[in-house]
Amino acid sequence: METSTARRLRWPRARGRWAAALAALVVLAGAGTWTAVADDGTPAVHHRDRTIRDGGTPLDTTYFTADGGGRRPAVLLGHGFGGSKDDVRAEAEKLAADGYAVLTWSARGFGESGGKIGLNDPGAEVADVSRLIDWLATRPEVRLDGKGDPRVGVTGASYGGAVSLLAAGYDDRVDAVAPVITYWNLADALFPGGVFKKLWAGIFVSSGGGCEKFEPRLCAMYERVAASGVPDAEARALLTERSPSAVADRIDVPALIVQGQTDSLFPLGQADAMAKAVSGNGAPVSVDWIAGGHDGGDTEDARVQNRIGAWFDRYLKGDEGADTGPAFRVTRTGGVDSTDGAALTRGAGADTYPGLRGGAQEFALKATGSGPDTPVAGSAGSTASTGGAPSTPDTVTVRNPAGGSPPAISAVPGLGAGLSQLSSLGVGLSLDFPGQHATFDSAPLTSSVRLTGTPTVKVTVKARTGDAVLFGKVYDVAPDGKRQELPAQLVAPYRITPNQQGKPVELTLPAVDHAFDAGHRFRLVLSATDLGYASPAEPNTYTVTVDGPLSVPTDAGLTAAAAGLPWWTWGLPAAALLVAAVLLLTARRRSATPAPDPALAGVPLQISGLAKKYAGAADRYAVKDLGFRVEQGQVLGLLGPNGAGKTTTLRMLMGLITPDAGEIRVFGQAIQPGAPVLSRVGAFVEGAGFLPHLSGRANLELYWQATGRPAEDSHMDEALEIAGLGDALARAVRTYSQGMRQRLAIAQAMLGMPDLLILDEPTNGLDPPQIREMRDVMIRYAAGGRTVIVSSHLLSEVEQSCTHLVVMDRGRLVQAGPVAEITGSGDMLLVTTAEEVAEPVLRKIEALAGVASAVRTDDGRGLLVRLDGATTAGLITELVRLDVPLTGVGPHRRLEDAFLTLISGGSA
Repeated sequence: METSTARRLRWPRARGRWAAALAALVVLAGAGTWTAVADDGTPAVHHRDRTIRDGGTPLDTTYFTADGGGRRPAVLLGHGFGGSKDDVRAEAEKLAADGYAVLTWSARGFGESGGKIGLNDPGAEVADVSRLIDWLATRPEVRLDGKGDPRVGVTGASYGGAVSLLAAGYDDRVDAVAPVITYWNLADALFPGGVFKKLWAGIFVSSGGGCEKFEPRLCAMYERVAASGVPDAEARALLTERSPSAVADRIDVPALIVQGQTDSLFPLGQADAMAKAVSGNGAPVSVDWIAGGHDGGDTEDARVQNRIGAWFDRYLKGDEGADTGPAFRVTRTGGVDSTDGAALTRGAGADTYPGLRGGAQEFALKATGSGPDTPVAGSAGSTASTGGAPSTPDTVTVRNPAGGSPPAISAVPGLGAGLSQLSSLGVGLSLDFPGQHATFDSAPLTSSVRLTGTPTVKVTVKARTGDAVLFGKVYDVAPDGKRQELPAQLVAPYRITPNQQGKPVELTLPAVDHAFDAGHRFRLVLSATDLGYASPAEPNTYTVTVDGPLSVPTDAGLTAAAAGLPWWTWGLPAAALLVAAVLLLTARRRSATPAPDPALAGVPLQISGLAKKYAGAADRYAVKDLGFRVEQGQVLGLLGPNGAGKTTTLRMLMGLITPDAGEIRVFGQAIQPGAPVLSRVGAFVEGAGFLPHLSGRANLELYWQATGRPAEDSHMDEALEIAGLGDALARAVRTYSQGMRQRLAIAQAMLGMPDLLILDEPTNGLDPPQIREMRDVMIRYAAGGRTVIVSSHLLSEVEQSCTHLVVMDRGRLVQAGPVAEITGSGDMLLVTTAEEVAEPVLRKIEALAGVASAVRTDDGRGLLVRLDGATTAGLITELVRLDVPLTGVGPHRRLEDAFLTLISGGSA
């Protein structure tokens, strides 16, 4: 987009920008040059670090350029909240190699930059962007549109995405923007519907380093709202003035808006407001809904970066042939790759952006109550009870419990994508407590419906006293009425004041893209509580009446592309959180539980006659007649080839699946889904899904808060000391090595210092030093008298770290006992000697009758002798005859040998 006129700065105060003076004020702080030459012949990329001190707050920056190319457009690349300029280095290098001058910086209060965090204060962080643009205007390699006016685009994710929009609103020199998963109005994001989003607000403060790192006004505002649980007008005004919406009428540059579908922090409605405002100002806009978001999932980094590059090629370089993509694109997940289990994704596009309410269809709803006994939960086998008769056929009474506890569960910050994936498989973790929610169902659908946008419904609400606070969500209910899925795990909050009560009000429900199959139903749930939000502490009663149909937006103009390459989106939540959520899900279910066995109260685990059939198989067992016992202080290794039944056993042990026969007792208590004794069990399976922009400690604090247990019960410092992460706990998780992530995940499983810790393949993906560190973690944990069960395929590690073994094969127990006992049997003897055995003597030993082989040990002071008919006594006699200086003879067998012998029935 070429212009020849000088741009006008939109600041409330005058600012001088003399290029020569600015250049003199730039301080070079530890400048260094780094060069990368790609194998494919792309230009070398150089970078230089600078601290800019032009009379303002010091800003830590890095400037990237590639060889050749003359004057080029510039790109300012911002980072996410809690991060620094280092987080966007790879993207900066790519843009530089593609012909841009790229400047990254750490925002105030982050990295090596000075100042307090102002949440993109127009007079601070946004003004800093103009300082950076001033500096770019002095660079000889940057293209200028006029004196002091560089050709520049701004992009970034989350916090960096918001400042790109704000910069375009306050500084006319910005030529194009590409905000990614960010906010339009921060007050609407943190106080949606007048309700305080307490978990995400707490994450903001903790990931920023604590309240003292923020501007005093922001800290005071947070503490005031967090204490009261109710956002006030002053708080809304403070956040709104730091939001792009405050300058909506000034943002008139081409905008590529990328927003996440699994994002309970900045949902799709924020991007919708951006698109309407910018396009209303006459600028080109494209909207791209990616699969992931702040709650995790596939953020499609490579595709998004390529699209941003093409956007800047078109609007900064002026390349009219650049493919900027459709005006509206949605990534859709459907099906599973049969070769590797990955979720399959593909894009659907349209030539125009329809907004969130296009092509609506209407569906009548009928009240079905909330049920007096059983939670309505998004899991296989959960039911929507129709008990608890409503006041009228269309009205349901809802109770807000004292203290807002126990809360319903929908989105858990950072885990929505993983929970949504589990929900689609029938084991989702959404939860609505009986009596605390109203349920309204549609009739079964006669044909499939693709919801693309935000559903709406009119309801009449009355509170016994004061405000009514409700949380709305739309479930996809299977034909059996039991299994239900909460798309993207999203919920929308509403505060309905007394002057709004007693008359129809329209509720805007979460915006999603989701296919409802024929035979399924829409289920509207309005709950009085939600884990992520502040509910009124005072008990209250609401009546809810639906006053019209559910309006469901669709977009027939979207055309789906062929399925693309699979992306791994499974398994994001840690198994420990899975256990915690399942405990919440089932804790209130009433079922007959076997009486505790006092004789086993001190025994961490006893399994008796355990059996589990394969699904749909009458006589094929994953586990059959399994029994073993684990004592306190043991580190037990669970071994077996693939298909031996180890994972099935662990899942039954964690209460995730129910055995067909037999029982599991932990400290004398029978294990069933939701058994209270499971609070004494910690688990780590496959790794954990952490929020990358938060520190290790902040991730663990968030996880523990989500369990609903008191902070003092976490024993966090003790768990962290055992995990041995040291100073790394203060760093963002994205900077962690694989080994550090594994240790953080195990620290998460150790929170609360459970008496029984279950670790499934904890050394996957680790190098030898990291494996050794993980071994030490397990041994330190058990040293306090606690018990560890570890499933691993690394036999040498199990041999060194475990005290006892259970060997399984084809679902059955092969052998159990101490490691030394299992490895001590066999035909291999260890002969220790006072000095190294000479080569001629070694050959004579190998030639003895009944000896299969003889080799030196690594230290040279011993022999490993494999017998083939000879006896131990006979071998000793022969060694004495050969004048071998014996110091000892005993059985020796590696665990690998023992394992192979056991699973081959003794033939190995």
